[in-house]
This record gives sequence, structure tokens and C-alpha cells, in this order.
Amino acid sequence: EKVRRSEASIEGTGSSGRFAGLGKGAAAMSVSEEVLDACEEVAERVAREAGAVILNAIGSTKKKATQTKTSDADLVTETDQECERIIVRRIKERFPDHRFIGEEETSETGVMPVLTDEPTWMIDPVDGTTNFVHGFPFVCVCVGLCVRKRPVLGIVYNPVMGEFFKAREGRGATLNGNRIEVSGTSELGQAVFATEIGTKRDQGTIDSTYGRVSALTSLARSVRMCGSCACNMTGVACGRLDGFYELGFGGPWDVAAAACIVTEAGGKVLDPEGGALRRDVAQGPRNERQPGRRDVSSAERRSPGTLGPAAPKAQRDRVLMRQRQRQTGGDREGARSSWSYNKKPSRF
Repeated sequence: EKVRRSEASIEGTGSSGRFAGLGKGAAAMSVSEEVLDACEEVAERVAREAGAVILNAIGSTKKKATQTKTSDADLVTETDQECERIIVRRIKERFPDHRFIGEEETSETGVMPVLTDEPTWMIDPVDGTTNFVHGFPFVCVCVGLCVRKRPVLGIVYNPVMGEFFKAREGRGATLNGNRIEVSGTSELGQAVFATEIGTKRDQGTIDSTYGRVSALTSLARSVRMCGSCACNMTGVACGRLDGFYELGFGGPWDVAAAACIVTEAGGKVLDPEGGALRRDVAQGPRNERQPGRRDVSSAERRSPGTLGPAAPKAQRDRVLMRQRQRQTGGDREGARSSWSYNKKPSRF
């Protein structure tokens, strides 16, 4: 996986490699500031309401009712479903014409709604469900709003740890009301990364997952896993982590809110090829639509021999990691995937 500078976007890139026709703040042109103010107020209120439900349930001694989705590692609970109902109902009361893409509804119907230019709420009522079931504190509510396929508002609330992250396009990002920004780490060897192992348990996925972890660990200061995509991304936003990647995450609800927060904190959200987060992130994994296709990064297309001692150290590090991934079978998965990282250094 290669990281380089690029515009962060839920939609992806146009022919120029940037968001066609949209500059900073332009995504909200079709929605007035007054409406966005109201959206922000409602989003904060519903996130806190759902967070109270999570906090009450995670502290209960009553055994949590769980069901499995794709595997024994892919869980859903009554709390997930209750929180999503609360969030959707409250937002619909205020904005009946807005669209929704939520994890639990999509899981129940088996159909991924099409992401359009209309205001669309992306909701993960309990990100880190396995953590929730086991009482591990990295659990959060994610409420994101996209306009013209771009995240313009994001809230990630961890009620267990009392951390409320919020961002709005052009207004910066905050943690409990205090401004946050990404770290200034510029050397890969001094960086702390995070990743996740996902829910697939076939041997090929396990081997490739740990192949990537091995390659990154050999170059970075350390690698962490907390069990929540959004918690990892907000960790990047507030400077606790220097970067995070995950291949095969659940869907756009996992990243929409946190992507806005990372971007407003000065970071970048990318796909593994180094481009902006793809527009098809809301339409299902690429390898499901085209069986057998594997994403190949531009770093893999280049000859590593062109990067001699005079090449920038960060560039050589990326190619070295790619070589080690190939040796360990670490690039076999072409599903949904993303990097988030601090952009203060020019690149890793």
C-alpha cells in the first residue's frame, strides 16, 4: 500500500486526479450554511443519545444478545439495531428528504444503496461491535453527512472513554470542543501505525493481513490494533497515531464521519493506490463486482531498480515495504480499503 499526497474524498478522483469542479467548501454549495448548522445540531444530539444507549448496555451485567453476519467474527447486537433506529428516526423527523446509508439496514436487506449527490447520512451505530460485546472500550457512534458524494460533516463519539470528535468542512476538527490536528511525524521509523485484521478468517486473508503487518512493523516504530476503524482514524486526527490502514472494511459508514474529521485535522484519506478514496466505496468491494481482479498500486508497476540511493528515503521505504509484502504474500486482497495519515510530512 502506497501513501502519497492527494485530495481526500468519498467519491474519488476525476480525470485530473482531483475532485472535478469542487474546491474547498464547494461540496456544500447545494446545501445552505443554515441547513448545515441544523444538520450539525441534530447529528450531535443523536450521537449523544445513541452513545447513552451504548454506555448503559456495555456496563450491564446482562448477557448481550448477538447474531453473526458473515462470520463468527462479524457480530451485530440489539444495541446496534436500536441505536440505528434512534439515529435514523430523529434525523428523518428534521430532514425527511435526506437519504441514508446505514450498516444494520444494509446488512438486513443485503442491498447497498446508491450514493447520489443528494444529502446522504452514513451511519455506523456501533463501530467496534466485538469490542462492545466483550466490554473493550474502543466503541463509538459514527454519524457522517455527505453532500455531492463528499463528507462535509462528521461525528465520532466514544461514550465509554468520553471522547466526542466533530468536524465540519472548512471549520476544522475538535475533540470535546478543543481543536485537534494530526501529528508532525516525518520519519517512518518514528511513526506509530494502526490497522485491523477484519472479519474474514480464510487462510489466504490471514496470511496476507499478517504479511502486511510484518512488512510495516519492520519499518515503523510500532503497529497497533484497537478493533474500531473510526477510533483508529480519529486517533490519526488527534495525533495519537501517525497513520492507519485497513483493507476490507465493512462499508462507507465505517469511514465517512471519520474521513471528514481526519481531513479537517490536516490529514489525508486515501485508497491503497495513493489516490483519493474511491467513488465505488459505497457500491461494494471491487473484487465482488469483478471476481479475480486485484488492485495493483503504481508503486508495484514501477521497477524498484529506478529508486537508487539518491531517491528520497520515504520513497525507498515504501518500495521496500512493497517488496516485503510480495515476499510474504501480503497484497492479495482487492476489497474496500483506505489509508489515513498525517500530511505534515510530504509523504511516507
